[in-house]
Amino acid sequence: MTSATHDPHPPSATTPAPDPTPPATAAVAATATKPAPTPAPLPRNQGGCPFDPPGELQRLRAEHPVSPLVMADGTIGWLVTRADDVRAVLADPAFSADIMKASNPVQVIPEEARSLPPDPAFFIHADQPEHTRYRKLLMGQFTMRRVRELEPRIEEIVAEHLTRMRVKGSADLVKEFALPVPSLVICELLGVPYEERERFQTLTTDMLRADATPMEIGTTAYQLRLYLGALVTAKREAPDGAIISGLIEDGSGLTDEELTSIAMLLLIGGHETTANQLGLSVFALLREPERYRLLADDPTLIPDAVEELLRYLPLSQFGVTRLAKRDVEVGGVLIRAGESVSLSVSAANRDPDRFYDPDTLDLTRRPTQHLAFGHGIHLCIGQALARAELRIALHALVTSYPGLRLAVPAEDVPLRHEMLIYGAAELPVTW
Repeated sequence: MTSATHDPHPPSATTPAPDPTPPATAAVAATATKPAPTPAPLPRNQGGCPFDPPGELQRLRAEHPVSPLVMADGTIGWLVTRADDVRAVLADPAFSADIMKASNPVQVIPEEARSLPPDPAFFIHADQPEHTRYRKLLMGQFTMRRVRELEPRIEEIVAEHLTRMRVKGSADLVKEFALPVPSLVICELLGVPYEERERFQTLTTDMLRADATPMEIGTTAYQLRLYLGALVTAKREAPDGAIISGLIEDGSGLTDEELTSIAMLLLIGGHETTANQLGLSVFALLREPERYRLLADDPTLIPDAVEELLRYLPLSQFGVTRLAKRDVEVGGVLIRAGESVSLSVSAANRDPDRFYDPDTLDLTRRPTQHLAFGHGIHLCIGQALARAELRIALHALVTSYPGLRLAVPAEDVPLRHEMLIYGAAELPVTW
């Protein structure tokens, strides 16, 4: 994430405009003029532009930025849609990242899962101090220096897949490029045999289905744990210099169970998110061909274009869940201890108070403080790697295939509406 915004209209959070009405009075006035919203389920995308969040999110952000939300289990929580409020919750230790104790807007957490002890090694859902312990063990693997050292290998992987694709004349860009590139990168980093990719890709995809039952998710997670647990055992016997072996040898004393959880987290995050961001980015560029031609004509725009695509595309379509550990006020609304909160990253990244003309995909926009990688202590540990993969892949694609175009009408491109990570299920292209 950038440390400063260069948006033509900087966010008001950095230099707040004077408000003649004191906050308490403003909240009372807003309540007096607007009826309290009725609790409702999370808005879902019902068609229209495949890259826009549901229109209801935009209305809520303007009228009720912290609104009551009906969770999947029927309890009432909160939906947060303003960028500043989402950022504040992500940075506030009053909110727990332990999603197994919270209610989810799209999936029911079974009671037997809630009663299990937390798995701190799955550290994106851990709080302090456990979170810091595990994160520190991995920070050295994802520094900017380490990523720069990896870039030549990423370039080789990208070039190999683009060359292999060329002989076909047409391709499914997701299957042939967007998915295998980050999958191979994370496999090499972790020491996972790439020839077994179909197995773990199927398992991770099944785990990320929003419509999967708790039993289906549990069964899939168990199978993935068995696979990665066997891999950890093999690395103890025959280290290979990859991340798993490095964690075994660095004296941290991690157990096999901890190593399995870390490997599981990195494997899912390392290929699912980047693969879908890459595929959806190319779809957004090809749906309006002049956007693709703009980058093909001037590839120097690609680093900033990557940031804009990260901001614009609703990859985290169902948001991020947090649980209030104590009473806390967010956006003038009191959230009680034990209440669940759903943070709409896609709505926050389209907040007009933070971004000028937010619903326009402007590939020349200077980098902004978007929330695609999160914020606070849970800021994505692999963001530098993801940025490098996206930048290298898009640069190679537009320079190698300047005439790339969709092979089907845009409305016929199948999308992952029922997945926790949004994207294009397929992307038929030709050249």
